[in-house]
Amino acid sequence: MSDFAGDFTEDGFLGGRLRLRQPKSGHRAGHDAMLLAAATPARAGDRVVDLGAGVGAAGLAVARRVAGVSLALVEIDNELAELARANVIANAIPADVLLLDATSGTESFTAAGLLPDSVDVVLMNPPFNDPSRHRVSPDKSRQTAHVATAGTLDDWLHASRRVLRSGGDLALIWRADGIADVLAALSRGFGSLMILPVHGEAAAPAIRILVRATKGGRAPTRLLAGLVLNTSAGSPTPEAQAILAGDAQLPLAVP
Repeated sequence: MSDFAGDFTEDGFLGGRLRLRQPKSGHRAGHDAMLLAAATPARAGDRVVDLGAGVGAAGLAVARRVAGVSLALVEIDNELAELARANVIANAIPADVLLLDATSGTESFTAAGLLPDSVDVVLMNPPFNDPSRHRVSPDKSRQTAHVATAGTLDDWLHASRRVLRSGGDLALIWRADGIADVLAALSRGFGSLMILPVHGEAAAPAIRILVRATKGGRAPTRLLAGLVLNTSAGSPTPEAQAILAGDAQLPLAVP
Protein backbone atom coordinates (compact mmCIF):
# COMPACT_ATOMS: atom_id res chain seq x y z
CA MET A 1 0.00 0.00 0.00
CA SER A 2 2.97 2.35 0.57
CA ASP A 3 6.75 2.57 0.44
CA PHE A 4 6.77 4.03 3.96
CA ALA A 5 9.73 2.44 5.70
CA GLY A 6 8.74 2.89 9.34
CA ASP A 7 6.32 0.97 11.54
CA PHE A 8 2.69 1.95 11.15
CA THR A 9 -0.75 1.00 12.35
CA GLU A 10 -4.01 0.86 10.46
CA ASP A 11 -6.82 2.56 12.34
CA GLY A 12 -10.52 3.02 11.81
CA PHE A 13 -12.25 6.42 11.91
CA LEU A 14 -15.84 7.50 11.34
CA GLY A 15 -17.15 4.24 12.69
CA GLY A 16 -14.85 2.26 10.40
CA ARG A 17 -15.89 4.07 7.22
CA LEU A 18 -12.41 5.54 6.94
CA ARG A 19 -9.30 3.38 7.33
CA LEU A 20 -5.96 5.13 7.76
CA ARG A 21 -2.40 3.93 7.96
CA GLN A 22 -0.29 6.16 10.14
CA PRO A 23 3.06 5.98 11.94
CA LYS A 24 3.12 3.89 15.08
CA SER A 25 5.08 6.67 16.79
CA GLY A 26 5.34 10.40 16.13
CA HIS A 27 2.40 12.46 14.91
CA ARG A 28 -0.84 10.47 14.87
CA ALA A 29 -4.34 11.55 13.90
CA GLY A 30 -7.05 11.46 16.55
CA HIS A 31 -10.04 13.37 17.87
CA ASP A 32 -8.77 16.78 16.72
CA ALA A 33 -8.74 15.70 13.07
CA MET A 34 -12.28 14.30 13.24
CA LEU A 35 -13.60 17.37 15.07
CA LEU A 36 -12.03 19.61 12.44
CA ALA A 37 -13.60 17.56 9.66
CA ALA A 38 -17.00 17.76 11.37
CA ALA A 39 -16.63 21.56 11.54
CA THR A 40 -15.70 22.04 7.87
CA PRO A 41 -18.37 23.48 5.58
CA ALA A 42 -18.19 21.90 2.14
CA ARG A 43 -20.50 21.12 -0.76
CA ALA A 44 -20.21 18.84 -3.75
CA GLY A 45 -18.04 20.54 -6.36
CA ASP A 46 -16.05 22.61 -3.85
CA ARG A 47 -12.28 22.80 -4.09
CA VAL A 48 -11.17 21.83 -0.57
CA VAL A 49 -7.59 22.12 0.72
CA ASP A 50 -6.33 20.49 3.92
CA LEU A 51 -3.20 22.37 5.02
CA GLY A 52 -0.80 20.29 7.09
CA ALA A 53 -2.79 17.18 6.26
CA GLY A 54 -0.50 14.58 7.81
CA VAL A 55 -1.75 11.18 6.62
CA GLY A 56 -4.91 12.84 5.31
CA ALA A 57 -7.26 12.19 8.23
CA ALA A 58 -9.28 15.42 8.36
CA GLY A 59 -9.44 16.06 4.62
CA LEU A 60 -10.39 12.49 3.80
CA ALA A 61 -13.05 12.55 6.54
CA VAL A 62 -14.57 15.64 4.89
CA ALA A 63 -14.51 13.94 1.50
CA ARG A 64 -16.11 10.82 2.99
CA ARG A 65 -18.96 12.97 4.36
CA VAL A 66 -19.39 15.18 1.28
CA ALA A 67 -19.12 13.28 -1.98
CA GLY A 68 -17.89 15.17 -5.00
CA VAL A 69 -15.44 17.62 -3.43
CA SER A 70 -12.14 18.27 -5.18
CA LEU A 71 -9.64 17.60 -2.40
CA ALA A 72 -5.98 18.55 -2.03
CA LEU A 73 -3.91 17.32 0.92
CA VAL A 74 -0.91 19.58 1.61
CA GLU A 75 1.87 18.08 3.74
CA ILE A 76 5.53 19.02 4.31
CA ASP A 77 6.74 15.63 5.59
CA ASN A 78 7.55 13.22 2.77
CA GLU A 79 6.83 10.03 4.75
CA LEU A 80 3.45 11.32 5.94
CA ALA A 81 2.64 12.43 2.39
CA GLU A 82 3.42 8.91 1.15
CA LEU A 83 1.04 7.46 3.72
CA ALA A 84 -1.56 10.04 2.70
CA ARG A 85 -1.25 8.89 -0.93
CA ALA A 86 -1.69 5.29 0.19
CA ASN A 87 -4.74 6.23 2.27
CA VAL A 88 -6.27 8.03 -0.70
CA ILE A 89 -5.98 4.85 -2.75
CA ALA A 90 -7.11 2.49 0.00
CA ASN A 91 -10.25 4.50 0.71
CA ALA A 92 -11.01 5.15 -2.99
CA ILE A 93 -11.36 8.89 -2.36
CA PRO A 94 -10.03 11.05 -5.20
CA ALA A 95 -7.49 13.57 -3.88
CA ASP A 96 -4.23 15.25 -4.79
CA VAL A 97 -1.40 14.90 -2.27
CA LEU A 98 0.99 17.86 -2.50
CA LEU A 99 4.41 17.84 -0.86
CA LEU A 100 4.49 21.48 0.17
CA ASP A 101 5.25 23.68 3.15
CA ALA A 102 2.06 25.42 4.27
CA THR A 103 4.09 28.60 4.82
CA SER A 104 5.52 28.64 1.27
CA GLY A 105 5.04 31.67 -0.94
CA THR A 106 2.75 32.25 -3.89
CA GLU A 107 5.18 30.81 -6.43
CA SER A 108 5.41 27.43 -4.69
CA PHE A 109 1.66 27.20 -4.19
CA THR A 110 0.99 28.15 -7.81
CA ALA A 111 3.49 25.55 -9.04
CA ALA A 112 1.58 22.96 -7.02
CA GLY A 113 -1.69 24.01 -8.65
CA LEU A 114 -3.02 26.13 -5.78
CA LEU A 115 -3.56 29.50 -7.41
CA PRO A 116 -4.58 32.65 -5.54
CA ASP A 117 -8.36 33.04 -5.10
CA SER A 118 -9.04 29.53 -6.41
CA VAL A 119 -10.18 27.52 -3.37
CA ASP A 120 -13.63 27.29 -1.78
CA VAL A 121 -12.70 25.78 1.60
CA VAL A 122 -9.48 25.47 3.60
CA LEU A 123 -9.24 23.36 6.75
CA MET A 124 -6.21 23.29 8.98
CA ASN A 125 -4.87 21.98 12.26
CA PRO A 126 -1.60 23.91 12.54
CA PRO A 127 1.06 23.22 15.15
CA PHE A 128 -0.31 25.04 18.19
CA ASN A 129 1.57 24.00 21.34
CA ASP A 130 3.58 26.78 22.97
CA PRO A 131 7.15 25.47 23.45
CA SER A 132 7.54 27.61 26.59
CA ARG A 133 4.59 25.84 28.24
CA HIS A 134 4.75 22.32 26.80
CA ARG A 135 7.51 19.74 26.93
CA VAL A 136 8.91 19.44 23.42
CA SER A 137 9.05 15.88 22.09
CA PRO A 138 12.45 14.64 20.84
CA ASP A 139 10.59 13.12 17.88
CA LYS A 140 11.10 15.51 14.95
CA SER A 141 7.77 14.72 13.29
CA ARG A 142 5.92 15.41 16.52
CA GLN A 143 7.79 18.70 16.92
CA THR A 144 6.85 19.80 13.40
CA ALA A 145 3.22 18.78 13.84
CA HIS A 146 2.62 20.11 17.35
CA VAL A 147 4.98 22.93 18.32
CA ALA A 148 4.18 26.46 17.13
CA THR A 149 6.66 29.23 16.46
CA ALA A 150 5.83 32.89 16.98
CA GLY A 151 4.67 33.23 13.39
CA THR A 152 2.98 29.88 12.82
CA LEU A 153 -0.62 31.03 13.03
CA ASP A 154 -0.10 34.19 10.97
CA ASP A 155 1.85 32.31 8.30
CA TRP A 156 -0.74 29.55 7.92
CA LEU A 157 -3.62 32.03 7.85
CA HIS A 158 -1.81 34.13 5.26
CA ALA A 159 -1.51 31.08 3.02
CA SER A 160 -5.20 30.28 3.54
CA ARG A 161 -6.26 33.83 2.79
CA ARG A 162 -4.19 33.85 -0.40
CA VAL A 163 -5.69 30.69 -1.94
CA LEU A 164 -9.29 31.20 -0.80
CA ARG A 165 -11.71 32.93 -3.12
CA SER A 166 -13.64 35.91 -1.80
CA GLY A 167 -16.40 34.46 0.39
CA GLY A 168 -14.51 31.19 0.81
CA ASP A 169 -14.47 29.52 4.22
CA LEU A 170 -11.72 28.51 6.62
CA ALA A 171 -12.10 25.85 9.33
CA LEU A 172 -9.49 25.87 12.09
CA ILE A 173 -8.80 24.04 15.33
CA TRP A 174 -6.58 25.61 17.98
CA ARG A 175 -5.93 25.35 21.70
CA ALA A 176 -8.58 27.21 23.71
CA ASP A 177 -6.16 29.32 25.73
CA GLY A 178 -4.90 30.82 22.45
CA ILE A 179 -8.26 32.29 21.44
CA ALA A 180 -6.97 35.88 21.67
CA ASP A 181 -4.20 35.08 19.18
CA VAL A 182 -6.71 33.47 16.82
CA LEU A 183 -9.06 36.45 16.93
CA ALA A 184 -6.21 38.88 16.32
CA ALA A 185 -4.83 36.88 13.39
CA LEU A 186 -8.25 36.42 11.77
CA SER A 187 -8.97 40.16 11.96
CA ARG A 188 -6.73 40.51 8.91
CA GLY A 189 -8.90 39.54 5.97
CA PHE A 190 -11.46 37.28 7.65
CA GLY A 191 -14.84 37.89 9.24
CA SER A 192 -18.21 36.24 9.97
CA LEU A 193 -16.53 34.13 12.65
CA MET A 194 -18.25 31.19 14.32
CA ILE A 195 -16.48 29.83 17.41
CA LEU A 196 -17.26 26.54 19.14
CA PRO A 197 -15.48 25.65 22.40
CA VAL A 198 -14.60 22.00 23.03
CA HIS A 199 -14.54 20.76 26.65
CA GLY A 200 -13.02 17.55 27.91
CA GLU A 201 -15.74 17.49 30.60
CA ALA A 202 -18.71 19.74 31.26
CA ALA A 203 -17.26 21.36 34.39
CA ALA A 204 -13.79 21.85 32.92
CA PRO A 205 -12.47 24.79 30.90
CA ALA A 206 -12.43 24.38 27.13
CA ILE A 207 -9.37 22.61 25.74
CA ARG A 208 -9.91 23.45 22.06
CA ILE A 209 -11.75 25.94 19.92
CA LEU A 210 -13.12 25.22 16.48
CA VAL A 211 -13.43 28.29 14.30
CA ARG A 212 -15.10 28.94 10.97
CA ALA A 213 -14.16 32.20 9.25
CA THR A 214 -15.06 33.67 5.88
CA LYS A 215 -12.64 35.55 3.66
CA GLY A 216 -14.03 39.07 3.49
CA GLY A 217 -16.97 38.15 5.74
CA ARG A 218 -18.80 40.97 7.54
CA ALA A 219 -21.35 39.19 9.76
CA PRO A 220 -20.99 39.52 13.55
CA THR A 221 -18.92 36.94 15.41
CA ARG A 222 -20.99 34.14 16.94
CA LEU A 223 -19.97 32.13 20.01
CA LEU A 224 -21.75 28.78 19.87
CA ALA A 225 -22.68 26.38 22.64
CA GLY A 226 -19.72 24.17 23.51
CA LEU A 227 -19.21 20.51 22.74
CA VAL A 228 -18.49 18.26 25.73
CA LEU A 229 -16.44 15.19 24.89
CA ASN A 230 -16.78 13.12 28.08
CA THR A 231 -19.22 12.61 30.93
CA SER A 232 -18.12 12.98 34.55
CA ALA A 233 -17.64 9.20 34.57
CA GLY A 234 -15.13 9.49 31.74
CA SER A 235 -17.23 7.92 28.99
CA PRO A 236 -17.88 9.73 25.70
CA THR A 237 -21.01 11.84 25.54
CA PRO A 238 -23.64 10.83 22.96
CA GLU A 239 -22.99 14.07 21.05
CA ALA A 240 -19.26 13.42 20.85
CA GLN A 241 -19.80 9.79 19.90
CA ALA A 242 -22.08 10.77 17.01
CA ILE A 243 -19.63 13.34 15.69
CA LEU A 244 -16.55 11.13 15.97
CA ALA A 245 -18.44 8.27 14.31
CA GLY A 246 -19.38 10.51 11.40
CA ASP A 247 -23.09 10.29 12.16
CA ALA A 248 -23.41 14.01 12.92
CA GLN A 249 -21.70 17.25 12.01
CA LEU A 250 -21.07 20.41 13.98
CA PRO A 251 -23.06 23.62 13.39
CA LEU A 252 -20.00 25.22 11.81
CA ALA A 253 -20.19 22.72 8.94
CA VAL A 254 -23.60 23.89 7.71
CA PRO A 255 -22.81 25.67 4.39
